[in-house]
Amino acid sequence: MFEGLTFKNPELFYLLLVIVPMAAWYIFRQKRNTASIQVSSTSPVFKAPKTIRHYLRHLIFVCQVIAIAFFVVVLARPQSLSNWENVTTEGIDIIICLDISTSMLARDFSPDRLEAAKSVAMEFISGREHDRMGLVVFAGEAFTQCPLTTDRAVLLNLFKDIQTGLIEDGTAIGNGLATAVGRLKDSEAVSRVVILLTDGENNRGEVAPLTAAEIAKTFGIRVYTVGVGTIGTAPYPVQTPFGIELRDTEVRIDEGLLKEIANITGGQYFRATNNKKLEEIYREIDALEKSKIDVQQFNRKSEEFIPFAILGALFLIAAILLRTTVFRNIP
Repeated sequence: MFEGLTFKNPELFYLLLVIVPMAAWYIFRQKRNTASIQVSSTSPVFKAPKTIRHYLRHLIFVCQVIAIAFFVVVLARPQSLSNWENVTTEGIDIIICLDISTSMLARDFSPDRLEAAKSVAMEFISGREHDRMGLVVFAGEAFTQCPLTTDRAVLLNLFKDIQTGLIEDGTAIGNGLATAVGRLKDSEAVSRVVILLTDGENNRGEVAPLTAAEIAKTFGIRVYTVGVGTIGTAPYPVQTPFGIELRDTEVRIDEGLLKEIANITGGQYFRATNNKKLEEIYREIDALEKSKIDVQQFNRKSEEFIPFAILGALFLIAAILLRTTVFRNIP
């Protein structure tokens, strides 16, 4: 019943030392309570028969001592360590590296590429409860919108604030990937992943995309690349003197580059041509990364003082009942 117990306050067991002076006082009092008999001889007294009450007269003191011992155990706070649980955690750090260049405003996705990418990514984030996640955005340059965190609310709020025009326009894929790698390189997670999403070709930045990919490979970081855009042309909003007009613009995604980045780092390349396909891609990435888990074993401590408190109370009640009934006439 009481196997595997530990105590929160074991130093309180020193209170049991109070039993020593109690026992000494009890023995001293028993000797003093012996009546003196003024007769010539005590032999008739010693020959007198002794009842069961004579032998059990110390039972009250024994019950009191046992009750004190149990109450001291209660104060020491016994806790159970036998409740072990297996908890599965993903153990993965993920950076979403998102293109926010103006071309992401194309309307081949609903309502446009950027909003579709944000919506699907936010759903992906909400489903990864045990992972740390972060956000890097890039256009003509790159910066970290949110470092790795387990605070889903903060990350999702920062995702909502993403829009084009925050930084200089262009498509610096290498800079974006290098920034994401910089956020992951010192991570001690079981698995480190970058999901890089873009709709164009690298045309800006100081870091070549393949150089960033080699750096990612050096640190054991996988990169899943996603090309966003329909095949052929896509309607793109253009400001004119008469308002915004949609004009068909050629979709130019450097799929060869994105495939090579994925191959170098051990990731995969995906092409999203509509909202549904983008959702499927994120589900596939989610399934791929959930296979790499870290199983941890830990215990939940539970308080186990109640049985000791009950036993202590029972022995105390027994001492009181014995004192007031069976041994009420015995000092």
